[in-house]
Amino acid sequence: MQNEKIVTNAIDASELSFNDFKSIVLNDYKIAYESRQASVLGRREVLTGKAKFGIFGDGKEVPQIAMAKAFKAGDWRSGYYRDQTFAFATGISTIKEFFAQLYANPTEGADPFSGGRQMNCHFATKSVNEDGSWNDLTKIKNCSSDISPTGGQMARLVGLAYASKLYRENKELEYLKHFSVEGNEVAFGTIGNASTSEGVFFEAINAAGVLQIPMAISIWDDAYGISVPARYQTTKEDISEVLKGFQRDEKNAGYEIYKVKGWDYPALCEVYERAIHVCREKHVPVLIHVTELTQPQGHSTSGSHERYKSKDRLTWETEHDCIVKMREWMLESAIATEDEIAAVEKNAKIFVRNAQKEAWNEFLDSIKPEHKQVVDFISAMTAQQPELAKIATGLAATADAQRKDVIVAARKAIRLSAKFATPERAALLEWYKAQQELNHERYSSKLHTDGNDRPAMIPVVAPAYDDQSKMIDGREILNACFNENFSRDLRLVAFGEDLGNIGDVNQGFAGLQAKFGELRITDTGIREMTIMGQGIGLALRGLKPIAEIQYLDYLIFALNVLSDDLASLAYRTKGIQKAPVIVRTRGHRLEGIWHSGSPIAMLLGSLRGMHLCVPRNMTQAAGMYNTLFRADEPAVVIECLNGYRLKEKLPTNVGEFTVPLGIAEVVEEGTDITVVSYGSTLRVVQEAAEELLLMGISVEIVDPQTLLPFDTTAVCVASLAKTNKLLVVDEDVPGGASAYILQNILETQKGYFHLDGQPRTLSAKAHRPPFGSDGDYFSKPSVDDVIETIYKMMHDANPARFPAIF
Repeated sequence: MQNEKIVTNAIDASELSFNDFKSIVLNDYKIAYESRQASVLGRREVLTGKAKFGIFGDGKEVPQIAMAKAFKAGDWRSGYYRDQTFAFATGISTIKEFFAQLYANPTEGADPFSGGRQMNCHFATKSVNEDGSWNDLTKIKNCSSDISPTGGQMARLVGLAYASKLYRENKELEYLKHFSVEGNEVAFGTIGNASTSEGVFFEAINAAGVLQIPMAISIWDDAYGISVPARYQTTKEDISEVLKGFQRDEKNAGYEIYKVKGWDYPALCEVYERAIHVCREKHVPVLIHVTELTQPQGHSTSGSHERYKSKDRLTWETEHDCIVKMREWMLESAIATEDEIAAVEKNAKIFVRNAQKEAWNEFLDSIKPEHKQVVDFISAMTAQQPELAKIATGLAATADAQRKDVIVAARKAIRLSAKFATPERAALLEWYKAQQELNHERYSSKLHTDGNDRPAMIPVVAPAYDDQSKMIDGREILNACFNENFSRDLRLVAFGEDLGNIGDVNQGFAGLQAKFGELRITDTGIREMTIMGQGIGLALRGLKPIAEIQYLDYLIFALNVLSDDLASLAYRTKGIQKAPVIVRTRGHRLEGIWHSGSPIAMLLGSLRGMHLCVPRNMTQAAGMYNTLFRADEPAVVIECLNGYRLKEKLPTNVGEFTVPLGIAEVVEEGTDITVVSYGSTLRVVQEAAEELLLMGISVEIVDPQTLLPFDTTAVCVASLAKTNKLLVVDEDVPGGASAYILQNILETQKGYFHLDGQPRTLSAKAHRPPFGSDGDYFSKPSVDDVIETIYKMMHDANPARFPAIF
């Protein structure tokens, strides 16, 4: 019973009797009061050590109930960590699930939002099943997985709302019945007033205004951002005043902007009903600025708000607490008596306390069998090793032992008994190895969706050629690939700066907007964060977006969205949500500081959970796109900037052939040294290999093709076993992607044992290249650099055969 869902209902005064109205209002008060008790008790659980950290939605209860009344099945939420009352009022969460998440319970079903991986108040609904197949999202009150970085939820909110526009206006999508009902879904966003200072907020607000999409953003304004008051946060200390220029009028499209006090229950219900009606029916974005809110317990469990709020402010917050004001209104309006309200409050306290106890006990009960097993295992070992008794006794005495405590004791006993090959030790060791697999599933699984449509499941189809196959520009290979796939799959959409009308700056999409229409191939403003967010939201709603970033250097502007949100999505939801966004960009060698970027190590460190494709030419890029278009996991594809006008042969199956991800390729066989490189530098290595062959040096060249994943079939180490020498050529900074590649080959693939000399890396300089061809030559690996580095390695191995050049 502690996991039951008690949701709010809409108020239609024209049809309700007084008793019905009273019942709804009292139920709303019950939800609000229970939520407040969950916040109070949750904070206490953290401060007593049962949970690591807590952040709560106290002070925001009443407006969230009003918002929940307007939220329908099929709608989407993209909010932040103050929205627990909304989650309770919509049935997205129960109180017990709220506490299970607070305790980080990884037991199946305990925390249905993240599997114990996210702290409390981070909600998500189940969009996909274990095999990656979609649920019917029109039947669910949908919640995109929360993230903590303030303002981060705004980027994907744009995409969630934009999907409704596409579903309404593109009639070709009507067959996707599980994702939309004629585009009638509203994307609800929430944000704190202080977080509206973030650039991503303004970018998202502008994008939604331009796109005219059903996005409803609620701003919870309690006048502070942790300890910093609004006067330091916002011009005029009022974000809706700042945004008045976005208000639509008779001549110009824009927003409907509403302002309402957060403690005024009837006004809140009226405003949300009116605002969401406009948003849903007219596809007009709305902004609801909810003012005069409070935060009774301060920002989080990390400190008290008495440290930074004045006595007058604290007094005002006590008097204007939204629950206090709702209580006063019910009494003044004779909706409920003091006794009736007191009974609701009493029962709410009991209910929340019981839910908390049940969640805590279930968390401990999930660990108790492991606890007892390890105590028994170690106790049995004390016959041979009496000194282990202290470990067993200490663990047994830890009544509320968590899984970490159990495993720490087991590992210590295993270490200390290394010299004792007893059956008792063998039993503990066998148990521990089994636990490693279970704990991987609990804490480390689902970095990717790993469903039936993952890239590894896409059949490998080789490119086909015939006597009629032409040599054409690389950009034309891509254009043909995109043309075939957009004809094949109506879910595909593409958008980015200069992508539509002119077909992108390198002409990969030339002519395709005219063929497929502006709804499918679309220009955007210069707004990298929300281009990425647009992709995430569309992908969450069943479409197949290509989100274009004009140059790899500019991906940095969107890295927060990719890293915090997209890359972690499968992991932080434990596989219940997916967003197969394809990020298309271009980089590597060109001219100058701002268009020659190869910040690959930055991407490798930030985008675990995405695939990172680094094709050496446009044919390989097309094959990777063909794979990704058929798969369901997100990826970045970095095309070679200097390859668009190089000639390649057009495959007859340009929209069908596939390049598998994670499969390296030996592009040239050799016997003396293995060189691993990718992207544009691969051609540099190939040119150098021609001269080296004249010098008596045979180079084997390996192209990993993708860096995430990297060489899953160990092609690199197989080559190294033959040549015994290794050079990694890369145009990232020293110690960047080259270090990652070395770690994979020498450590993961155990290539260290095949070396007969020091492995080397040849990278770009630590700075970005200065402008001009000379800047490129002196900053990034050149043919001369590759030749001389390889020759030096051969000289070190055999100076008699290869005398020193310098």
